[in-house]
Amino acid sequence: MKTPPQRLVHDPEGLNAGSWPPPAEPITPTPFFFTRSHAPVPAIDPGSYRLQVTGLVQRSRSFTLDQLQSFPRRTLAATLVCAGLRRDEFLSLGPLPGELPWGPEPISTGEWTGVALGDLLREVGWTAQTRYVELIGLDRVERHGRSFGFGGSLDLEKALGDEVLLATHLNGAPLPPAHGFPLRAVVPGWIGARSVKWLGSISLRTDPTENYFQTQAYRVLRELDPRAPRDVSAGVALAEVPVNSVIIEPSADNQLEAGRTTVRGWAMGSAARTVTRVEVAVDSGSWMPARLQPQESAWTWTLWEAELDLAPGTHTLTVRATDSSGATQPESIRDTWNVKGYANNAWHRVAIQVS
Repeated sequence: MKTPPQRLVHDPEGLNAGSWPPPAEPITPTPFFFTRSHAPVPAIDPGSYRLQVTGLVQRSRSFTLDQLQSFPRRTLAATLVCAGLRRDEFLSLGPLPGELPWGPEPISTGEWTGVALGDLLREVGWTAQTRYVELIGLDRVERHGRSFGFGGSLDLEKALGDEVLLATHLNGAPLPPAHGFPLRAVVPGWIGARSVKWLGSISLRTDPTENYFQTQAYRVLRELDPRAPRDVSAGVALAEVPVNSVIIEPSADNQLEAGRTTVRGWAMGSAARTVTRVEVAVDSGSWMPARLQPQESAWTWTLWEAELDLAPGTHTLTVRATDSSGATQPESIRDTWNVKGYANNAWHRVAIQVS
């Protein structure tokens, strides 16, 4: 039996939620899109909105929404992935204090429309010292007695890629407030934290941003410091998402009958690399190839399905993916564990009961 999507909410304010199981469609309908925020959604008047572009530019500019619309419009299908995807699997190894217990739900694929960040940067120009592009939102986050906007930075080469957008629309409609209205960055292939919502300022820099969320939060540290167990500032900043795959159907709570069963899910290569192989196994049996559906773009997930014969009893279904670089997923969550539980791309497993 197919399980209807349910909205899983991970905080009292309802800012952090995702649908599980997600609709097995190339493009995620907007109502099922996951949301991730570190502060309340800001109320922004589009009439008075201005995007400030400063730093190591040849011409500092302040753009209205109408002025941004004068740039060539671009539409791109791209999958956004929360860095905390599949964090709940790490909880079998021990607690992760202060972190949201995301399962496989914080990932969605949208059709984004806006202007290329590179077009905007070429309009203002940059100096020879420019190495990074900082993006800061208009939300107000409270940390350690300070109030500031959520932010992150990209290296200049990535920022100039045709795929990086300043989006005004999602799935053919203006951005909903929870998804960044009136303007957000969309940085395909990188963790969702770099796709800054409610974008208010862009600054060109010689060094990466000093924003709290890049210097102290979204970093991978594999050795816990007992004196400061939540401090990951010594870790490596997250950027590209790793190759990954997930079983969507069947879910663990499905009641299955013995015999032929269709297993479905998604897979993603790292950066814009194509998924070349998805394999599924039952218990410790042989790997069986899955059928891959065409991708909407180089920057989206690949949907897959496989037909399995299941005998009565308790079974574990496992999936792994390989991309065009030859990169594949590690077998165990012990290979991917880190202090904040980010970027889990171990083989995905689902325990099922078959009658």
